[in-house]
Amino acid sequence: MSQENLIEQEPVHESNIRRLPFKDLMKRIGPGIILAGIVIGPGAITTASMVGAMYGYSLLWIMIPIAFMGISFLLTTYRVALLTGMPALHAIRHYFGPLAAQIVGITTFLSCVFFTIGNISGTGAGMNLLFGIDWKIGALIMLAFLVYCYFSKGVYSKVEKISMLCVIGLILAFYATIFQTGGPNLGELAYGISHWTFPVGSLALVLGFISTNASITTALYGTYLSKEKKWKKADLFNGGMLADSIAHIAGVILVSGAIVLVGAIVLFPNQVIISSPTQLADMLVPFMGRAASIVMGLALVACAFSSLLGNTHRSIVLLNAGFNKPTGLEEKSVRWGSLVVLVISAVVSFSYGGSPIQLIYVANIATAVAAPFGGLFMCLLLYNKEVNKGLKKPKLLQVCMTISYLFSLILITFVIIDVISKIFS
Repeated sequence: MSQENLIEQEPVHESNIRRLPFKDLMKRIGPGIILAGIVIGPGAITTASMVGAMYGYSLLWIMIPIAFMGISFLLTTYRVALLTGMPALHAIRHYFGPLAAQIVGITTFLSCVFFTIGNISGTGAGMNLLFGIDWKIGALIMLAFLVYCYFSKGVYSKVEKISMLCVIGLILAFYATIFQTGGPNLGELAYGISHWTFPVGSLALVLGFISTNASITTALYGTYLSKEKKWKKADLFNGGMLADSIAHIAGVILVSGAIVLVGAIVLFPNQVIISSPTQLADMLVPFMGRAASIVMGLALVACAFSSLLGNTHRSIVLLNAGFNKPTGLEEKSVRWGSLVVLVISAVVSFSYGGSPIQLIYVANIATAVAAPFGGLFMCLLLYNKEVNKGLKKPKLLQVCMTISYLFSLILITFVIIDVISKIFS
């Protein structure tokens, strides 16, 4: 069996498997938390802030499809990986051939590159808030530091811990701001969650928000991280996979949801359109006062820093997987390829003439490029009789995955139509 395989092909009988107790379920959680750390970057903060600032409570309902889609994507990719014994792109290659794997590899690679562009802009925005310097100079300083950490043993892990503390600090600051302002308007909150409508002009922002928080690319990459947990087929039925998926999406929603609420409470009443790092910091002023810029600056730098390495690695792992090349994080091709991605993304970021906030926003919308291709092949594998041989049809998961994929596809189609109509109008 190939070294890329995730598990051994042991026989499993669903009826003989019992649910794990809560304590044991917590031990099965792993990749989902790492993936949440990659997702919660400057893009997540920026798009969530824009959703609240521009549309108040009216787009809070998006949290429901994000939870639904995020769990469906992860459970589908985990199931395919565990039943085939191969990570996602290797399974696509096995069942649909090299071309299919290469298409998914290239599109997921591009999606990750767009994430990286957004993260680089995020480091610059954070440095601008902290020191008042040009965001491009700030980003360049942080990139130089990242490269140093990347090739220095033991340094990155220490910096990552500090980064996580900064991110946790930001999360606490957002919840404290919600408390300080007296909390959300419960009537408007309930209305926003229960009335599923798209305000005029919101489609592109919604796509960027969903593409950040419920991404098929994230789910595909999760099957490569999963090798470290040594999951078995039994984990499909004992609650292990579900616990990891819920832990991932719960972390993402707790952060993004809080940011949307703060944007709705603090910025929306004044009709603030976020176009600069300073306006992001304004959300924390009710609680942090003058320290808001420092807290937001530290958090943006920390989020971008921890997310940058994850995304550059992820881009090369998925590209290599598509072309049947080594995917281990210690492989030279992955290390040096990640550095090349970093350089190219930096060039694109620095050539942009506008605000880093606008670049983060545009880059996050572009990350949706992988959804039509990766989602399609995951759906096909989930319905494949050979993959599910000897097991009950996962009818509920099949329905959930199909709905999630179609929702993504329809949203992308409407955004493309909207963009084209604006170009030719």
